Amino acid sequence: MRSVKADKESKKRAEAAASKPAAFGEDIDLDKYAHSGDELPYQDDPSKVSAEAKKQMVQVGVTLDDDSQRSGTIIQIDHSTVHRRAKQEGIEVMSTNEALEKYDWLAGYLWRAVAVDTDKYTASVELGQNNGYFIRALPGSRTIHPIQACLYLGKHNLAQKVHNIIIAEEGSELHIITGCTTASREEPGMHIGISEFYIKRGAKVTFTMIHSWAPEIAVRPRTGIIVEEDGVFLSNYVIMNPVGSLQMYPVARCVGDNSVVRFNSILVALPGSNMDVGSRVLLDAKGARTEIISRAVTTGGNIYARGYIEGNAPDVKGHLECRGLMLRGEGVIHAIPELKGTLAGVDLSHEAAVGKIAEEEVEYLMMRGLTSDEATAAIVRGFLRVDIEGLPPELNLEIQRAVEASEKEVM
Repeated sequence: MRSVKADKESKKRAEAAASKPAAFGEDIDLDKYAHSGDELPYQDDPSKVSAEAKKQMVQVGVTLDDDSQRSGTIIQIDHSTVHRRAKQEGIEVMSTNEALEKYDWLAGYLWRAVAVDTDKYTASVELGQNNGYFIRALPGSRTIHPIQACLYLGKHNLAQKVHNIIIAEEGSELHIITGCTTASREEPGMHIGISEFYIKRGAKVTFTMIHSWAPEIAVRPRTGIIVEEDGVFLSNYVIMNPVGSLQMYPVARCVGDNSVVRFNSILVALPGSNMDVGSRVLLDAKGARTEIISRAVTTGGNIYARGYIEGNAPDVKGHLECRGLMLRGEGVIHAIPELKGTLAGVDLSHEAAVGKIAEEEVEYLMMRGLTSDEATAAIVRGFLRVDIEGLPPELNLEIQRAVEASEKEVM
């Protein structure tokens, strides 16, 4: 576990930030949520999880009845880890609390990639963490199939607070799919998720996160990534269901030469949804590269799509692309791309566009036999299809399933 000194210092900083609002997004009153819940029973067989929960989990890419195409599984419902299993040698999957008990050295990774006093949400996790997951690839290990993780919010009006640690040791490779969802489509709740990624020299992590929340849910992920020499981090994020309030702004730091970071986001804001989503990359080492791509669609909800790239080292390259599509008269898409170069020789670029579907595109497809709705759906489907380089087939399939499953609701 953490040393007494480190533990006291983190708690002191968290207490000082307990009421500190976030830099972006709506300020959520944490006091209106419950912060404790019953301990739920562990399931040796993940298929024994309730049918209702499994139905929701499938929508975010987590399959429990047949996990033959997964190298590991961890499921947390509310505050309880109800199942965890690693099926491949060299891959570790367990709860964060269990990992801290097992490894004394792990305490040194807590709050290195995300500052504990970033805001009231990070502080609340330090002052009252409710587990989370730990996934690690040992040196040279590579996942055969993706590891799946699910954070499921089941209790009415609960604030689920988790701290996740992902470590890819030297020369390893991890493919992870995380699904976050809720039992109720009507009752309030909150999810605060701290995720810290450590990509060591020559390692690669592909992280695909699919969210399916509800109109009364507030969501505050806080993510930090540290990428060492020749390391690669690929992030894919999909949200196409209603959410009351979502604000996330992961920060990746390329600290090793020739490190690579890519963020791909697919955002659909239905009426009543409020999203403030972005990605921030600091290119702090020679030859580091990044690409941030987002596709945003509103049918009446509000989206702030942010992107920030900062070049602080020689020969770095970065590109930021944000495209927004307005399907109805209501709703707002606010694209905010930012570039900052601090020395000569950096190569940074961005492009941003927000608009509606061109009538001639719809008419063209209608001339070929499609109805107006079918033509619009086809155009939206194509708009949301992001070509993700290096994405394993299993993860690409889950992203396409998420898009297709939500298509009817979007239209």
